[in-house]
Amino acid sequence: MNFIECFLVALRLGFTSFGGPVAHLGYFREAYVDRLKWLSDEKYAELLAICQFMPGPGSSQLGAAIGHHRAGWLGGLGAWLGFTLPSAVMLILLASNLETLNGWVGSGWIHGLKVVAVAVVAIAIHGMGKSLCPDMKTLLIALLVAATLIIFPVGWLQPLLIICFGVVGAILFSEEKSIDEDTPKEVKKFPLYSVIGLALFVVAIVTMSLVQVQGSDTLMCRGLIKTGSLVFGGGHVVLPLLEAETVGRGLMGQSEFLAGYGAAQAVPGPMFTLSAYLGAQLPLFGNAWLGGFVAVICIFLPGMILLALGMPLWNTFKNNQKVRGGLKGANAAVVGLLIAALVHIIRQGALTNWIDIVLAIAFMGVLLNKKIPVWIVVITGAVIGAVLS
Repeated sequence: MNFIECFLVALRLGFTSFGGPVAHLGYFREAYVDRLKWLSDEKYAELLAICQFMPGPGSSQLGAAIGHHRAGWLGGLGAWLGFTLPSAVMLILLASNLETLNGWVGSGWIHGLKVVAVAVVAIAIHGMGKSLCPDMKTLLIALLVAATLIIFPVGWLQPLLIICFGVVGAILFSEEKSIDEDTPKEVKKFPLYSVIGLALFVVAIVTMSLVQVQGSDTLMCRGLIKTGSLVFGGGHVVLPLLEAETVGRGLMGQSEFLAGYGAAQAVPGPMFTLSAYLGAQLPLFGNAWLGGFVAVICIFLPGMILLALGMPLWNTFKNNQKVRGGLKGANAAVVGLLIAALVHIIRQGALTNWIDIVLAIAFMGVLLNKKIPVWIVVITGAVIGAVLS
């Protein structure tokens, strides 16, 4: 039953979470923290910080971690599957019907969804900022992280800043007492298997990268696994690595790859499901559906393995007072990350005129009121964008 519960909640998010990985954080918080109350803001930020430390699809790992928090590993599997399945299926379908769809409905609805994404992220910043940056020290950390990422918008800097301000937090906040109802009271044994598993994982990825392989299917699968192992933060950061592993190796043309990129922005769910389009377009193993799903498994598997191995290690040390102080600093850094991401979304053209600004403010008011479900706001934004285009 818990598997079904996590799957169904995540499935709705998979159908309605437009706007990329940053917007997903807002959708997740609205569903899991505000509406369902499966976890607190502090626990949400803790899981988010853990996922930012690890390579792989950030929002998908966060969803799986929340599912695990709710119902164990079956809950994590249900949450990942529900969130990933809609966009994977859509992109496999779009791999062969993209031109027809664009000619039929146009592209204005995509811009409407970007406006909704601005509102969702802004609400997430408002809610998390109140609970995770309650004093001047944490607020200053958030603003410093935001300013740094606005000036230097590079993906690898995100986990580095969280780590750095985690260390700062361990120094500044280690003497503070904090009781979290989500924190286990018992002392857990050191998970030696996690350390061994992580070491074996690194050895396996390095070995796989060095071994020469033949055949387009094998090359593609290896490239997807490497990409899933190396990308921090997920989202658009995955694109240059995927392009190098596909276009750079002659597996498909630049125009085909860019068509998939456009399709991935037009559907909800994680950007990593671009792999479904690529696997179907090639197609892997001679079949679009088989190729699409194999590609999805290849790119998601490394991040999920790292999450499974890393969570027990994290749970062993998180009750330590210095670790909890570090977590407070990391949580504040996450708020800064969201602020910078919102600025980046706006810079990329999410709000192009005064009508977009008015709509974004109106959507924020509706979301703050909490009387209308987020998915209705998403559909409304798409319809308005299509009408105004």
